[in-house]
Amino acid sequence: MDQIGSDMLLDSDFDEKRLTPNDDNENVAIITPDDVDSMVDDIETSAEPALPLATDHEGMKERFMPAYPDYETEAEATFTWDITNWRSLAKRTHGPSFTCAGHPWRILFFPFGNAASESVSFYLEQGFEEEKPPEDWYACAQFMLVLHNPNDPSIYIHHEANHRFTAEEGDWGFTRFADKNRIFAAKFDGAADRPLVENDCARMTAYVRVLKDPTGVLWHNFVNYDSKKETGMVGLRNQGATCYLNSLLQSLYLTGSFRKAVYQIPTETEEGRDSSAYALQRLFYRLQADPIAVSTQELTHSFGWESRQIFEQQDVQELSRILMEKLEARMKGTEAENALGNMFVGKMKTYLRCINVDYESSRIEDFWDLQLNVSGCKSLADSFKNYVEVETLEGDNKYAAEGYGLQDAKKGVIFESFPQVLHLQLKRFEYDFQRDAMMKVNDRYEFPDVFDASPYLDETADKSEPYIYHLHGVLVHSGDLNAGHYYAFLKPEKNGEFYRFDDDRVTRATKREAIDDNFGGDYATNGINGLQKGQNPYTRQWSTKRSNNAYMLVYVRESRLDQILPPLDDVKAPEHLPVRLAEERTAAEKRRKEREEAHLYMNVQVATEANYKAYQSVDIISWQAEDSDDPALPKQYRLLRSMTVTDFTEFVCQQHGFELDLVRPWIMVNRQNGTVRPDHPLSWTDMTLQEAADKFTTRNGGFRIFMEETTRGADGTPIWPSEDVSVPSSPVVNGNSPQQHKPIIIFMKYFDVDKQVLRGVGHVYMNPSEKAQDLAPHILQMMGWETGVQLELYEEIKQTYIEKMKPKNTLVASEIQDGDIVCFQRHLSEAEATAVRQTNPTACLDAPAYYDYLINRIYVTFTQKFSPPQNYEVQTEGDEKFTIALSKKDSYDALAHKVADHLSTVCTVPIDPTYLRFTTVNAQSGKPRTLVKRAAGTTASSILFSNSGYGSYNYTPMHSQDQLYYEVLEMSLTDLEQRKNVRVIWLSEGIQKEQPFEMALPKQTQFTDVLAALQKRASLPDEILDQIRFYEAHSNKIYKLLPPTHSVIALNEYMTVYAERIPEEELKEMDESKGDRVIYCFHFEKEPSKSHGTPFIFMLKEGEVFKETKDRLSRRTGIKGKNMEKVRFAVIKGGQNYSRPVWVEDDDILSEKLGPEDHLGLEHPNRQRGNWARHESLNIR
Repeated sequence: MDQIGSDMLLDSDFDEKRLTPNDDNENVAIITPDDVDSMVDDIETSAEPALPLATDHEGMKERFMPAYPDYETEAEATFTWDITNWRSLAKRTHGPSFTCAGHPWRILFFPFGNAASESVSFYLEQGFEEEKPPEDWYACAQFMLVLHNPNDPSIYIHHEANHRFTAEEGDWGFTRFADKNRIFAAKFDGAADRPLVENDCARMTAYVRVLKDPTGVLWHNFVNYDSKKETGMVGLRNQGATCYLNSLLQSLYLTGSFRKAVYQIPTETEEGRDSSAYALQRLFYRLQADPIAVSTQELTHSFGWESRQIFEQQDVQELSRILMEKLEARMKGTEAENALGNMFVGKMKTYLRCINVDYESSRIEDFWDLQLNVSGCKSLADSFKNYVEVETLEGDNKYAAEGYGLQDAKKGVIFESFPQVLHLQLKRFEYDFQRDAMMKVNDRYEFPDVFDASPYLDETADKSEPYIYHLHGVLVHSGDLNAGHYYAFLKPEKNGEFYRFDDDRVTRATKREAIDDNFGGDYATNGINGLQKGQNPYTRQWSTKRSNNAYMLVYVRESRLDQILPPLDDVKAPEHLPVRLAEERTAAEKRRKEREEAHLYMNVQVATEANYKAYQSVDIISWQAEDSDDPALPKQYRLLRSMTVTDFTEFVCQQHGFELDLVRPWIMVNRQNGTVRPDHPLSWTDMTLQEAADKFTTRNGGFRIFMEETTRGADGTPIWPSEDVSVPSSPVVNGNSPQQHKPIIIFMKYFDVDKQVLRGVGHVYMNPSEKAQDLAPHILQMMGWETGVQLELYEEIKQTYIEKMKPKNTLVASEIQDGDIVCFQRHLSEAEATAVRQTNPTACLDAPAYYDYLINRIYVTFTQKFSPPQNYEVQTEGDEKFTIALSKKDSYDALAHKVADHLSTVCTVPIDPTYLRFTTVNAQSGKPRTLVKRAAGTTASSILFSNSGYGSYNYTPMHSQDQLYYEVLEMSLTDLEQRKNVRVIWLSEGIQKEQPFEMALPKQTQFTDVLAALQKRASLPDEILDQIRFYEAHSNKIYKLLPPTHSVIALNEYMTVYAERIPEEELKEMDESKGDRVIYCFHFEKEPSKSHGTPFIFMLKEGEVFKETKDRLSRRTGIKGKNMEKVRFAVIKGGQNYSRPVWVEDDDILSEKLGPEDHLGLEHPNRQRGNWARHESLNIR
């Protein structure tokens, strides 16, 4: 409940105005003009009674502190304090204590002002003095302080206020109670003959009225308010504009039988958060168990909503229906099946009953909720009477009864049954034709606490169980169409009280607040100026009508109250919910603790020989931190910074199953050329990981370790070659011994030309003085090859640079050092290279070419453009979509070869690469965008990355950079270039179903060939071929008919070609000798320039009345019933966009109004317009 008079401030200048309490649920302050200081010398008028004397306590209360009519008084007290020796008092002075409602009170007085030296300050204060008030003590007090002359009670100043006194806010009053100069002036206000404070004496009378607080929140400031403690329930947090969702969810949650049905949906195996049923279960359980307000973020995420939906207020009725549909679907086959239908579904009958003959046409339908008119109705009873009101069809509006002709009839709706839980949607928002806009209806609309629905039932309905309903919930909207807030008043228990659910806050509410205050209508009169005005808190506009009113009512059938509203604790959540949520809380607490202790830990990446051998790209390994099971990626561990190198090595051995003495860690460092290579072994056993990271790595490089593995020698000891210092065999030069060298570790990679794979094979130790060709024996041993295999050696200097090694150069001369990579491959003869090319035309024949491919490698996903394909078939469903690696430098032909090679492995027939055509993919919609043209300079890079930016501006690419559509043509692209692509839309069922077909035809062909191709594609029988016609359209309007001799090359690519079978009516009934002819028709919305839908050709009968023409149009278009009644028809002169429509009435003769070049327009809303032009409908996935 909102505060009343909440804008009463401690430091308010309260000399001439007082707050009049406002009992409305909005924070609306009503200022009345009669709030002035009362003085003896005020001018009395005949319209106002004389002011009471300060000693007339009852008169003062009646005049200046009337009781609030909506609140019950607990106790009243009046106390007068004689103030003497004013100028000698302390700066902060207390008056004597007095009692009201069992609470001690006293007056707090600042004779020299409190932060306002020109004024005196008075406050009312709780009088517990040194004793602390009882725990949770409070008192809601309406009070008035009156300062008056001790000898003349007609001279006084008064101020009134109200406040919720607590231990924290124990005083409230007026900092600027009165100006010092005014009260000490010799003549008070220039009218009296004495001052107000006379001889340093005055009297202060305190009037205190303590009010009862049935809701516990009267004038509450809600600081540290605990909903769970005060009400036993918690609210829902608002994500932005989800207050409407919160009020609906609270209503459903407190419908116990609904909560029980939701709990019965089996969700034990649900893992993700994409299930709306599981998310709703979690939300309901948390509303039961959590001590604070619950977030709806999980639920809206399960709906598939994005921030756009979160910050848009949606239609509550639509949301409710969609949610019910989704839940009902999930309940099928479970113990909750039909639970929602039994709870919320009623039945109504729509009927047409003849008056003079025994004939009735009726249809019984289910309803989940009812939409009731508010405008023009004063109460719920009026709305139901309006709903079942009977319309008489007579005169020109008679009903055509089957077998009886035109008859007088009664048309209406009557209810067969009402559901156990009745949701009533009040139409508070309606279209205003005067303003041409949606407006909110704030008219007064009354609804009862209990109502009887039986008067609105059919006479034949089963009334054995009374249809008495009790009000369970009132959902309220405060504000107007453009700005507002939703909250709800709900009664959780059968005989319980109402509570207000306002997002994250739950408070008790009175019956008046829940029901009467939400009728809407005008504010109460104030007795002076007629109607009061209230300010809309969201638009800041003043109005005489309340902007807060009910928009949805929830009633529960009296006979089913115990079943629908069981005690809250009787509905138990599924056992897995509390267990899983407890696990999540434990995990969250663990993460919180980890965050707090994060400074004690560091991330260490560890790579092994196995990772290197599984890796198939540049450098030794990829150090990208990914949570993946890829065997080529290193493992990342979170370890204590204080862990020693010894402990770290033992830990890694345990994790990987290594023997401790057969491994040693190497520090990986960033080289200047951008590579990451081993630098030296980490041999300081007592050094901590933090010390090692600080000493050997950069701050941004991370701490990365490579674990080198070795084997045991014949004596069982590990072999570590780098520990043995060797001397080169070169002779002494100039008396100096040659420099001693330690063996260096070199990593070896093998490029397999046949498999087109580059992989690590291990490492070797070499003496720096040895030659590059000395690597050959080690390579042959590693690969298990025989002696004599010719090799090519390359040094991988960096990711983008590989250099061929000279076999006779020493490793020192080749600048080889610890951690360098040598790549080798078999040497290919010309015959072997030719054989590889024949097998794989796009293969790389040497390591440099393959490295270039790796640098430019991209992974592209290919999807069938048309499904199912006409000229091939995949062996396994799902294989038609695949991802392969390409090089950005691949030409169109190379790309086609790679795709064809893959397709040939998954299809039942081999695919010719020259028959492949590709289309780019729209980045937003995922639909085909632009055909890729085969040209000399076309590469994968130009196809996929051609529009990623312009100049220095980086725009979002229009097409996807990692996807392409493919299609297998019936001819090669070379042949296709000699053809023209013809797109024909085949209208197979009137104009209601469109089937597009694309056909590549020789450019010199005519439409007789188009017809033959269409017959093949659409499987048309021979006997109807002579009944098919083609016509050309542009912007949804027909341009011309296309004769069979029309040339294909003459087609405009911006035109749309339609094909249809000529309607049977046209073939059989058209008589050109009588003036019958065909006309062009199109659909438009509001004006002819906004055309839409499929244009069509229609037979116009000479002299036919348009009412009959309209019946034939209904059959031609498939638009029937009420939808046809909404269509307006107009003659559009020349079919021009900006021609003024000439509307056609039922009694017109269209053939007389329609000229030879004119079109017939059908005006109705575009139901299929794009997302950019329509409000997105609400959806729950």
